[in-house]
Amino acid sequence: MQPKVKILNVTKEFLTKTGTIKALSEINLDIQEGTVVAIIGPSGCGKSTLLNLIAGLERPSNGSILIDGKPIEGPGPDRGVCFQEGALFPWLTVLENVEFGPRALGVPKDIRREVAMRYVQMVGLTGFENKYPHELSGGMRQRCAVARVLANNPQIVLMDEALGAVDEQSRIILQEELTKLLRETDDDNRKTVIWVTHSIEEAVYMADVVVVMTARPGRIKKVVPIDLPRPRSYEVRRTPQYGELCTILWDALKAEAISSMYNPS
Repeated sequence: MQPKVKILNVTKEFLTKTGTIKALSEINLDIQEGTVVAIIGPSGCGKSTLLNLIAGLERPSNGSILIDGKPIEGPGPDRGVCFQEGALFPWLTVLENVEFGPRALGVPKDIRREVAMRYVQMVGLTGFENKYPHELSGGMRQRCAVARVLANNPQIVLMDEALGAVDEQSRIILQEELTKLLRETDDDNRKTVIWVTHSIEEAVYMADVVVVMTARPGRIKKVVPIDLPRPRSYEVRRTPQYGELCTILWDALKAEAISSMYNPS
């Protein structure tokens, strides 16, 4: 079966005033359609860079990335990105931000408003539809950003620490809602999700597969299938299997985290 996303020998370098920095080195990865792939690794290992390459916001220095067998030429409506900072339009209300994508795609007003309201409700912002970003907390802005991405109905959802600014209680609730929405739907509506996170626990809970990256330059160190049953709820975190998977990932990640912390390149 042809993968939805195929990453072939990808290397990414950046030119700086002090020289060349290699962010990624020879990344090879197949991502199947309808799966949730979490990417974890130490700070600075190139997780966000890889996401930007898949989004078409950056180009590889070497190698290629294919979607449905075709090279990525740039950003496209088939991919939706939720950045760590949210990146909302400050002059638009919550509802207007969420319906911005469908509006740009020419979706009729009544339909896009219905879609936007559904996602606003899903992320717990009912009652804040007419508020502007500066009137929201950081976590609320991030929830709005998640709703905005999903309202566009992309085939591929790229999440860059999407819940990092959300408080712990809301984060747990949103993880449960998002795993239902992104993974536990019928095959026709199932998204392919690439989820960058620093949280091992979040990666295990959300993903079908977790990719562990090395310290910079980022390489793939280990790929761990997550065979926890679906549908998933908070109770799965209490199972021995969940704990074992977290331990396996930490064992793979620990040396890389130490290297990144004490030997920054």
